[in-house]
Amino acid sequence: MIEVTTSKALAAMTENQQEVSDVWFAVSAQFFDPTYNGLGEEGWRQKRNEAVEAVSEYGPDDKEEVAKVIQTMLASLGDPYTRFLPREKYESLAAIARGGSNGGIGVQLLLEPRQNNVVVMGTVDGGPAKSAGIRRGDVVVEIDGESMDGASAEVVAAKCKGEIGSKMNILVRHPDRKSTDLYSLTRSLVKVNPVEVSSFDSSSTNQKIGLIQISSFSQETAGQMIESLRMVKSTGADAIVIDLRGNVGGYMPAGVDAAKLFLPARAHIIAEVNRAGSFTGYDADGIGSDTSTPLFVLVDNRTASAAEIFTAALQDNRRAMVVGTTKTFGKGRIQNVQSLQDGSAVAVTRAKYLTPSGRDLHGIGITPNKEPKSCGVEDSAATCLVDIV
Repeated sequence: MIEVTTSKALAAMTENQQEVSDVWFAVSAQFFDPTYNGLGEEGWRQKRNEAVEAVSEYGPDDKEEVAKVIQTMLASLGDPYTRFLPREKYESLAAIARGGSNGGIGVQLLLEPRQNNVVVMGTVDGGPAKSAGIRRGDVVVEIDGESMDGASAEVVAAKCKGEIGSKMNILVRHPDRKSTDLYSLTRSLVKVNPVEVSSFDSSSTNQKIGLIQISSFSQETAGQMIESLRMVKSTGADAIVIDLRGNVGGYMPAGVDAAKLFLPARAHIIAEVNRAGSFTGYDADGIGSDTSTPLFVLVDNRTASAAEIFTAALQDNRRAMVVGTTKTFGKGRIQNVQSLQDGSAVAVTRAKYLTPSGRDLHGIGITPNKEPKSCGVEDSAATCLVDIV
């Protein structure tokens, strides 16, 4: 049981020490691993004491140093997704959640946990980022002079959004060299169709193949998928391909709801496991729209989060063949963002996912059932499926 600090001790704390304590208590109450990465309750409490001591001499103008101390404390948990959000970064995130800014630069972002930085996983055709030369693999270093070190992908995405016509500067580091490039971009209305439908004829069997490409999962995805399936079926498709290459996820429930469309009633989709070991199961609650048409799912190393939930559910239930040249990204954790009294916040990993067969994909990813001869970023779905369908 985590020890509660007495009111006398709290009263003696400086503002910075109180912030450290608030972060520590918020994480202690929610973090999915009850062992705190093997530290145990006593070891985790010691990390708090060390951080409180480290900020004891800092004043009101030393917020950047305080943030570094807090992030060092959180880093001991071994989870890159549990991180401190200083006030200015959290305000950007909250502003986007409230709506009102519809401009952007057209990038898909993901936190790379191995390097602990935010990486561009894709750019939108015609968007400001792609037009300027920003490309897949670029690391976001700064936005408008503010370091993105320690920021989450959501915070970086929020910083990229703003009013249409507004300016922003983004400093990125290209993966093929150590130098950085600064881009001055003008935010615009970036139109992204998250679900696109087309078809092609198999070069091997002459079968008609319906193709549904999903670039991200949102609250509208399941409804768009239903309409897409109607369109595909109306063409008399002999098989269906779901292309999730480059899909970094998005709205988690959408991955669940999309999987339901292809599964029979009561099929397991995903289980959420919290710190107490309690399971919350997500199952198909009715017969899906299509439970019999041959199904193929294309993935790559950018396929992550909600897209992995969808893929694993169909793979484990033997409903689809997963095709790709690499494993998927491997993100199987759920975060909650909790605001603190001083206007800052902390993102805490509160649970993990398990697939229907009990797999924890985090840091591992999904291994495709079939590896094609070629299925690169620029290859068409038809190329990926040569001699497979």
